[in-house]
Amino acid sequence: MQPERLAISLEQILASSLKSQYHGALAMLGAAIEMCPDDEWVASSQGVPFWRVSYHALYYTHLYLERDDTDFHPWEGHQSGLQHLDDVPGPPEIEALLEPPNTPPQTGVPLTRAEILAYWAWCDALVDPAVDGLDLLAPTTGFRWHSPPRPKLEHQLGTIRHIQHHASQLSARLRAATGEGVDWVGSARRV
Repeated sequence: MQPERLAISLEQILASSLKSQYHGALAMLGAAIEMCPDDEWVASSQGVPFWRVSYHALYYTHLYLERDDTDFHPWEGHQSGLQHLDDVPGPPEIEALLEPPNTPPQTGVPLTRAEILAYWAWCDALVDPAVDGLDLLAPTTGFRWHSPPRPKLEHQLGTIRHIQHHASQLSARLRAATGEGVDWVGSARRV
């Protein structure tokens, strides 16, 4: 006799799994941010400073948790162009969508750990309601610049991979600087 299955839809399973993996990847990124020594926070000896890589990962997490590009509004601490690791803006038509006319210019002053952690907490809190609002079975991402088009679910998986890529990159920097890296978080379910 087989155990009874709960009546749960494919979309509910997908949403639950995505939330768990988003929270797990963000937990690793958050740990890297917290562990970063002060002198490494702004150092550019390994290319882009630690704080800027952290901001980049959070910005694109925030952006791609939206249903589409028209729903996106930058975080209150955003400065024009900070999301670009190389300071090279995207095509003007995309930048116009992502940088509202009143976006403050870059000040040249690095964001503090407290500011980045505030954005991290904001993004982590966004995950559950955002994923619940997505049509995970949609055939396209909802972002006009994605060519060729790909399904919403695949795009969400790619966004999680993006967080994990940068969390791993920052963990490697930490290991080189301090001898300690970020512990693996396989999933982080919210109850």
